Amino acid sequence: MGGGVFYYIFSSAALIALALYHLISTTTAYLKSPHAYIAKPYYPFSSSHRFKYLQLYLLILCLLVAFAHQTLVSSDSDPLLKGSTPVHRFTSLQSAAVLFLFLILSLSLFISDSTSLLPLPSDLFFALASAVFFLQSSSSASSASVQTSDLQAKCDSVSAQISALAALLCLILACQPRMFVADVGLGGAVCLQGLWMLQTGLSLYVDAFIPDGCHKLLDVVSGVEGSTKCELEDSRLRAVAILDLVFVVHVMFVVLIVMVTYGVIAKSYGVRRLGGSYEALPTAASSVADSSSNHIQMKALTGTQA
Repeated sequence: MGGGVFYYIFSSAALIALALYHLISTTTAYLKSPHAYIAKPYYPFSSSHRFKYLQLYLLILCLLVAFAHQTLVSSDSDPLLKGSTPVHRFTSLQSAAVLFLFLILSLSLFISDSTSLLPLPSDLFFALASAVFFLQSSSSASSASVQTSDLQAKCDSVSAQISALAALLCLILACQPRMFVADVGLGGAVCLQGLWMLQTGLSLYVDAFIPDGCHKLLDVVSGVEGSTKCELEDSRLRAVAILDLVFVVHVMFVVLIVMVTYGVIAKSYGVRRLGGSYEALPTAASSVADSSSNHIQMKALTGTQA
């Protein structure tokens, strides 16, 4: 049980950190120059060469850990899954294959940005990311369809919907790279997926978060998939309703994160809303420059009149 919940916590922390970094970087780039803004799949962590690719290093490391975990899990037996152990093995391998595609995509992005061997344009990267997110959505939906655990099936189903949303947003960015709303939405979708991973781990493996009327099955060793089940129909419906409510709470939390992130960055850059657009507030230096320019123009005008 401990290994299961720790993996979900690890995945959640990695996704939330990636999403927050993307939200902050995207919002900063947009507020600096709204008219020249173009969505990017990667923002350097620092101007220093040593830390420039720190984000990609950590992302590749996390994907390697997740891929290794899914590959090892596929060798476990799960007699409670529909179709028994062979189905569990193939669904786990399918998840590992999707993670491997994300790993290849991250490596290609690193090679493209650090060398000239693979000049990968941003629109092509977003298109490939859309395809991989769609495969992840399909994998989660397939996993949900073979679960005997009602909670696991519900969690996988919601995860599939979030991945489908991320796939759609990546496709929009591939076609419209200047759409700031879609780029922020992509960061929000990744953040929501991270929060839902945490909720999945808590709902399946932590007794305090398992809804009333549901319990862990005692004949499953170490809390593998299918280990939490609701015996009565009323308990199952109640548990599903609770998860739906919790999902809405997570969505509200993500919206709050996006609003606070934008507000803090906008304030730090001195941005105010004028009509339907946003413009930077004048700084002291720009005010002095404008005053000097106006003074020179007035002197020129006086000389001309004289």
